[in-house]
Amino acid sequence: MRQSVRRAAGPSAADQVIAMLAPDEDVKNYNRSYWFLRRDERRDYARIARRVNDSRIGVVSLQHEFGIFGGEAGSYILDFIDALDKPLVTTFHTVFQKPMSPYREVQKEIAERSDHIVVMNRQAIDYLVDAFGISPSKIHYLPHGTPVRSVTPRAELRKQFGWQDRAVIVTFGLLGPSKGIEFMLDAMPDIVREVPNALYVIAGQTHPEIVKREGEAYRESLMRRIHDLGLDHHVVMLNRYMSESDIVDLITAADLYVTPYPNMEQITSGTLAYAVGMGQVVLTTPYAYARDLLKDVPELLVPYGDTRAWADRAVEVLTNRDVRAKYAERISAIGADMTWPRVGERHWQLFQDVALRARHRASGVKGFAVIAH
Repeated sequence: MRQSVRRAAGPSAADQVIAMLAPDEDVKNYNRSYWFLRRDERRDYARIARRVNDSRIGVVSLQHEFGIFGGEAGSYILDFIDALDKPLVTTFHTVFQKPMSPYREVQKEIAERSDHIVVMNRQAIDYLVDAFGISPSKIHYLPHGTPVRSVTPRAELRKQFGWQDRAVIVTFGLLGPSKGIEFMLDAMPDIVREVPNALYVIAGQTHPEIVKREGEAYRESLMRRIHDLGLDHHVVMLNRYMSESDIVDLITAADLYVTPYPNMEQITSGTLAYAVGMGQVVLTTPYAYARDLLKDVPELLVPYGDTRAWADRAVEVLTNRDVRAKYAERISAIGADMTWPRVGERHWQLFQDVALRARHRASGVKGFAVIAH
C-alpha cells in the first residue's frame, strides 16, 4: 500500500514507516529509514506518537490487526492514539460481526478515536455501525490492493514450473489449520479420478507462531495425509518464503485458485484478493470476505465440508475451457478496480480529505505515516 500511495502522492509528499518490532526481531532486518515501535514495550507507544507530533507528518495510517500490538487484545495502541495530535485513518483488517470482550472494548475505542476508518469488505461497515454505533459517514470501503498479472507469458511460466501438462490448483499463504488445507486434500481424490493430470500446489511457509509452538508438526501431518490419500503425485508443497513477484507468477500460471477456509466470519483475505485482482478463476468457501467480493458470481462459493460439491465444481472449471474463460472474464471485471495503482490513488485522496477536514494543514497533507507490521 505504501508504495502505491507514494506514487499517487508524487515526489513532493514525504512518508514515514513506523514498523512494529517483535521481541525476537532485529532492526537490522528493516530499512534504516523506518521508525520502530517495540510491540511489548508500552512506553514506546506514547513516545512514538510524540515523535509523530513533532514531525511534518500530516496524517497517520494505522494498519490494525489483532495480534500486531502489545497488551491484552492489542490495547497498547490506545496509548499511541491518546498521545497523537495528528489526524488518524485506521484500516481494520479484522472486524467481527459480534465482537467479544476484550477485543470489543479495544476496537470500539480505536474506532471512536479515529478520524476515519477504512474497511476492505462492504459488510464490515454494517458490523461497525451495529456493534459500536459508528456513523457510516466515518467509514470508507476501499478494496484490498492487488498486483497486476505477470508480464512473463503464462505458457513460459508453466514451463518454468514444469506444469505444461498439468491442471493446476493453487493455494498460497502462511500455512495453518485456518486455511482449510485438510478439507481440500480430502476433495482431491474425487478430482483426480475425473482429471488424472490434476496438481494441487500448496505454497508458503508454516505460520511462524505455529512453528514456535510445535515446529513443523502441522506440515508433517499434511504430508502424511497426502500420502495416505494416495496423492503423492498430485500435491506439491512449496515450503519457502513467497515474494510478491513469486505469488504473481504462481497465480498467473495456475488454472484455478482456491481458498477453502473454514471460518465463515473471516472479513478479509489478501490471497483471495490477489487472485481476483489478477483475473484468476477462483473457488472458495462462502466466508464473509468471499461473499462480499464474489456476490455477483455466487456459483463460485462452495460450502465448506462438501467435498463432492468442491470436486464437481473444480472438475467443471479444469476440464471446460469455455466455462473457465467465462468465469475469468467475470472475475477480471470484479478485480479491475483492485490493482495497487488505483487503490493507492483512492487512499491518497482519502488522506488529503481527512487532513483538510481536521484542519491540520489548510494547504493539504504534506506527508503521511504508515504503522504496520
